[in-house]
Amino acid sequence: MPATLLRGRLLSFDRAPEGPDDAAAHTYLDDGGLLLSDGLIAARGPFAEIAAAHPEAGVIDHRPHLILPGLIDPHIHFPQLQVIASWGRQLLDWLETYTFPAEAEFADPAHAAAMARRFCDRLAAHGTTTVAAFCASHPASAEALFAEAARRDMRLIAGKTMMDRNAPEGVLDTAQSSFDDSAALIARWHGRGRALYAVTPRFAITSSPAQLEAAGALAAATPGIHVQTHLSENRDEIAFTAQLYPQARDYLDIYERAGLVGPGTLLGHAIHLETREIDALAATGAHPVFCPTSNLFLGSGLFDAEGLAARGIRSGVATDVGGGTSFSMLATLAEGYKVLQLRGQHLSPLAAFHWMTRGNAEVLGLADRIGTLDPGTEADIAVLDARATPDMALRMERAETLPEELFVLQVMGDDRAVAQTYIAGRPQKAA
Repeated sequence: MPATLLRGRLLSFDRAPEGPDDAAAHTYLDDGGLLLSDGLIAARGPFAEIAAAHPEAGVIDHRPHLILPGLIDPHIHFPQLQVIASWGRQLLDWLETYTFPAEAEFADPAHAAAMARRFCDRLAAHGTTTVAAFCASHPASAEALFAEAARRDMRLIAGKTMMDRNAPEGVLDTAQSSFDDSAALIARWHGRGRALYAVTPRFAITSSPAQLEAAGALAAATPGIHVQTHLSENRDEIAFTAQLYPQARDYLDIYERAGLVGPGTLLGHAIHLETREIDALAATGAHPVFCPTSNLFLGSGLFDAEGLAARGIRSGVATDVGGGTSFSMLATLAEGYKVLQLRGQHLSPLAAFHWMTRGNAEVLGLADRIGTLDPGTEADIAVLDARATPDMALRMERAETLPEELFVLQVMGDDRAVAQTYIAGRPQKAA
């Protein structure tokens, strides 16, 4: 495939910003060139310099737009794409009313395949190029999503949800069947192309001790595996969990005893944490994942980003569709800004864009492959237009700095602000 040279304003983070004006944390080129070849970023620099060195490359001019690494979503539910924006009370009622009936439909391979196409289309439309996704409890749902991602050469972390109790019959498995089905999926997909597997017990309420033990055995047996589940999202959830596991010191201890907590562990929500749990997160290197639109929609609570960071805990930030209310990482960080304001914490635009690119890549343990525009990394790219709507264009007439532009994108942006998305160097949106 001939090389492609993207022209535009390039922005990539080299580390986390230490303050709202920390320009040394990122690399910015006002007229940059990004050379893509064989699914990788082959070179980056001033456009004139890269163009002169590679006259054979076909040029795609994205000026005046911003070219950034593709956005990364480390907590999303594939089978919930059609229950987004469903009226509900709080978490447990919402699961019973909407989530479980929708997930039961994913036993049908044809339905799962059709939804996988639409799911990946929505991600690309919003500039998202990597996700860590919960599939349904049916192996067909995971097969469909892995197959669709492979067709697009998309970076994907996913797993079949394990749940053997406290849910309707149509979505339940058993400790043994969940182990067997997950092991077969790991053998088929983990490390194949750009696919990675995540051992995926939904949460302690819907997994028996035997199933969590089986999940821990899977995690221990597979190098490079991720674990994804939920932790301390809702007060009623925590109380019910304590009833089911009276011997546990706290919620996180349930997962620790099963061997599920370590540097590859992604813990959705993690809002109402005990002191011992915070100590354990710091000691094990496990990652809480902030899901602001979901937390607000279900009235779950306010995530303590700064408190966790002060303990050296690295958190992700994610959409959590369909409890989350948008596929957009831009909209997610807009709501994240508001949640943290209520906490007395202040999320700068530079920090927000680092978080949804390199920051989430670091949480996934993949910063050497995704999340930056560094040469040698995978050519996943989002091209953003801060003047995509009349309201944004009007606001941009007063924007004078890069952080101001980023904040316009963060607060007012959605899929309309995504001019193009590249996955492994290939454009995903019609010109």
